[in-house]
Amino acid sequence: MDNFKKLSIIIPAYNEGKTIHMILDRVADVVLVNGIQKELILVNDCSTDDTEAVLQHYSSLHPDLNIQYFKHEVNKGKGAAIHTGIQKATGEYLVIQDADLEYDPEEFNDLLKPVLRGSADVVYGSRFLGGNSHRILFFWHSLGNKFLTNLSNVFTNLNLTDMETCYKLCRTSIIQQIPLKEKRFGFEPEITAKIARIPDIRIYEVGISYYGRTYEEGKKIGMKDAFRALYCIIKYNVFKK
Repeated sequence: MDNFKKLSIIIPAYNEGKTIHMILDRVADVVLVNGIQKELILVNDCSTDDTEAVLQHYSSLHPDLNIQYFKHEVNKGKGAAIHTGIQKATGEYLVIQDADLEYDPEEFNDLLKPVLRGSADVVYGSRFLGGNSHRILFFWHSLGNKFLTNLSNVFTNLNLTDMETCYKLCRTSIIQQIPLKEKRFGFEPEITAKIARIPDIRIYEVGISYYGRTYEEGKKIGMKDAFRALYCIIKYNVFKK
């Protein structure tokens, strides 16, 4: 794709002080294809642990990295942190990277392939496609993800396999024009519904790995977030205005 020089990597963080330096190391180590540069947009959603100190220390140790740091003065939710990152992005494309260790930044290049072929405006990384490695965890959690994805597909007329995935790579100029409302985990069905309504949008999906966490290891999404996602699927597809 012509004139694609920079990928903005949005990393929302809330109380990830113990592990965020590890994901930053992995992002820093990734060499993107075609010489594409990286812009790291770190959004601290008013963490109550040492996340801010860790991020500031990391930035001071890596002046060669293009790191942009932003902080919410009150906790607003993951979706709100992503909103901030989207509006601050300056790359031609952007991708969302969780601050934990569940997704592998090495697979950014897999997400980029349909874009670099000139085929895609949006690429979803699916945890349910392909032969990549997956940690075996919660049956009901997996079933819930598939149910929400299928219900979303009913309304959007897409054939996604993983609507709830963190890895969504989007053309920045498109996503910055979408008015986003959801401040927590309702972001996923909202953005999917609104992307699906864009005329002639080209959406692709590629298989990715998934190294899921247990709740003891820090996983935050719960049953109330599943019900919110269900509500958002109805809200942003049926009541479009």
